[in-house]
Amino acid sequence: MTIEIIGAGLGRTGTKSLKAALEQLGFDPCYHMTEVFKHASHPKLWEAAAKGETVDWPAFFGDYQATVDFPSCLFYKELMSVYPDAKVILSVRDPECWYESTYETIYPMLQALPRWARWLPWARDLYEMTNHLLWEGQFDGQFEDRAHAIAVFNAWNAEVQATVPAEKLLVFDVKQGWEPLCAFLGVPVPAGPFPHANDRAKMRLGFFALRIIRRWTPAVAGIGLVLTILLLMGKLGRPNFSHQPMARDGKGAQTTLESVQSRSVPEFY
Repeated sequence: MTIEIIGAGLGRTGTKSLKAALEQLGFDPCYHMTEVFKHASHPKLWEAAAKGETVDWPAFFGDYQATVDFPSCLFYKELMSVYPDAKVILSVRDPECWYESTYETIYPMLQALPRWARWLPWARDLYEMTNHLLWEGQFDGQFEDRAHAIAVFNAWNAEVQATVPAEKLLVFDVKQGWEPLCAFLGVPVPAGPFPHANDRAKMRLGFFALRIIRRWTPAVAGIGLVLTILLLMGKLGRPNFSHQPMARDGKGAQTTLESVQSRSVPEFY
């Protein structure tokens, strides 16, 4: 197997729905941050890659056929050089909505990790990888500065579009559904609805659980931490694929992303 699709979109741009869609189309399995939770050795490898150390990507990805989400999105250039025939998908969404979603989910999650838990090798490696690559690296330690974070987000999307040859790139909002994705990949459009894997509620529940277990004894908190991780991995419940009404005001995206930002269908992020 080889990587056929490289996801360059940052987290909270519908990457969980995109992962499910790609796997349904036959690009299975697809690497996503959820895979890092399942493999204790992966955080250190991503840290090594960030330091410029040599990584045997074909050996690492093995049977994976696609990548989306953090941390692989940060290495789309490296992956393009290893997999020159791969197509690139830049998942996007309204920048303001992206910031709200990220601020409410993945940003507080590891910040709430109890300090004692960081003595656990795997938890420490995960915390350090996310901090070094994302919050201190990608966002310069200023993610709480809304304007700065959104500027980084927009600059990233612009860089990807300037870097990847147009014939190999799809700028994609998951709310567009199957048609543009399938046309880009050259595969038939499935009969069913596009996957709706909005996990914001689940992640916020995990964040709440972490805040609670910080007050528990380490022994009991360890059980809570494991349950929280299982929740994030999807082991304690299936993604909700039902259509749900949106809670936002319906404003579209700005600048060059206007053509792919429709607010008339349920949220897929």
